[in-house]
Amino acid sequence: MRTLRVALAQINTTVGDLDGNVTKTGEYIARARDLGADLIAFPELTITGYPPEDLLLRPQFIQDNREGLEEVIAHCDGITAVVGFVDQRDDIYNAAAVIHDGRLVDVYHKQFLPNYGVFDENRYFQVGTRCPVYTVAGVPIGVNICEDIWYPGDPLRSQALAGAQVIVNINSSPFHAGKRHFRERMIGTRASDNSAVVCYVNLVGGQDELVFDGNSMIFNAQGELLAHGPSFEEDLLLCDLNLDEVVQARLHNPRRRQERLDLLNGNGIPRIHVSDEPAAEPKPPLTPHTVAPLDGEAEVYSALVMGTKDYVHKTGFHKVVIGLSGGIDSSITAAIAADALGPENVVGVAMPSRFSSEGSVLDAKQVAENLGIRMLIVPIEEVFSAHLNALSEPFDGTDFGTAEENLQARIRGNYLMALSNKFGWLVLTTGNKSEMACGYSTLYGDMAGGFAVIKDVPKTLVYRLSEYRNAQAPSPVIPRSVIDKAPSAELRPNQTDQDSLPPYEVLDPIIEAYVENDKGLDEIAAMGFDEVIVRKVIKLINGSEYKRRQAPPGIKITPRAFGRDRRLPIANRYSPS
Repeated sequence: MRTLRVALAQINTTVGDLDGNVTKTGEYIARARDLGADLIAFPELTITGYPPEDLLLRPQFIQDNREGLEEVIAHCDGITAVVGFVDQRDDIYNAAAVIHDGRLVDVYHKQFLPNYGVFDENRYFQVGTRCPVYTVAGVPIGVNICEDIWYPGDPLRSQALAGAQVIVNINSSPFHAGKRHFRERMIGTRASDNSAVVCYVNLVGGQDELVFDGNSMIFNAQGELLAHGPSFEEDLLLCDLNLDEVVQARLHNPRRRQERLDLLNGNGIPRIHVSDEPAAEPKPPLTPHTVAPLDGEAEVYSALVMGTKDYVHKTGFHKVVIGLSGGIDSSITAAIAADALGPENVVGVAMPSRFSSEGSVLDAKQVAENLGIRMLIVPIEEVFSAHLNALSEPFDGTDFGTAEENLQARIRGNYLMALSNKFGWLVLTTGNKSEMACGYSTLYGDMAGGFAVIKDVPKTLVYRLSEYRNAQAPSPVIPRSVIDKAPSAELRPNQTDQDSLPPYEVLDPIIEAYVENDKGLDEIAAMGFDEVIVRKVIKLINGSEYKRRQAPPGIKITPRAFGRDRRLPIANRYSPS
């Protein structure tokens, strides 16, 4: 049986940390070599981290990235490596270096540059045109990059027809809930359609708003899963590929013959020799490596934990501070932060006013105690009264309303930022997607901070995540009283969220339809929602863009998040009838 031992290095890189990325790459190359791998593949733009954005406009950054690649090349004694980097020729390219035994053999340039959603690659890169086939350890292999495999045709089709039995696809594919299932179906289809083994390696880790989930995988020529890496963890996924099965699959697929003849009679595909067949000495044994991926609330919660941990650490912070109101949003944010950073690195601050219920303060204390985080109590009543006194003349003759409510939120934001300035703690805001959509938040108040952990999490999902987190502990960390009570900002007597918003079980599907699926008023009403409510929600969403533009970054977990995904003008008079 002819075999090829492939290693997929599912690593967590940091944008701009070229030295750290190079060092980690070298460590994984050494591990793979010790385990007898013939080839190791790394994620897209390994050297620079992904996405490097406008760092790519700096010539020195491009040069430093190339010097980093030279260091990686020096690590590749006795092994072939596929490493993502930025190549500079007449222009710059999103590229994969094919390295063997301490030399750069060839460079592949990405052919499909995504320019939708969170992607902006046409802004930076030129399109590649070559799709060589490399002979590695005597096996013909095609190399391509991320978006290249999302299309059913070239470059994968031409590489397979030209003889490639294995396709190595290197990725930095960001997470959103449910995306893994679509990826798996797509990769399995590409493998079976082309009668080739497909090795898909993905980045893992958080980078600003994006989280990369890993979930690297290998499918055989029948489209069956051979190996699967973990979700949200670094990993070295190894697998022995049976090449005889590929040959057998192609013998049973005669339609390829005419397509292959047509291809070879036209523009030939370059064939580049990398290395001869490996020596016959036995390799260290491998155990089956398939980790069950995460799903549902477990998947989203893990994404939020990793995104928080990496954002805090990669931006140079060590501790965070959270306004703990005793409500469910601040409670789940505190739980995520404690799991991401360790409870010793999380500080909760309760800031009661005249409208804060005794139960809410007790709930905040209980959450802090359950999580083992430090708790501060800083009342705002005296300062709030001083603000009201200072504004008594211009406010004279008016009713207590939104301005007075927001004063309290802004005092709290001021206190949190003061603690941040004094002790170097990063402020985590606690607003959810439902609130961000409708503008149910206060600029320079509860929106003030450095990172918005649950910014893309609808309120109904906040409740499910809280139940999930409680189920993972010997005893609940979020008290039942927090989950069961009506949500309230507690900025006026007897206030609840539903005074201003529809019930969340009604609101969230409307937001999803309008924001994520671009459905119009009539379409949403036809889904069974009251037209008056739909019209109100759409008006709230449209009128809150200026607030969202000033919000801190937060973790993307839905298919279409505010910010990088959804970009609308603030000065905008279009309103659907």
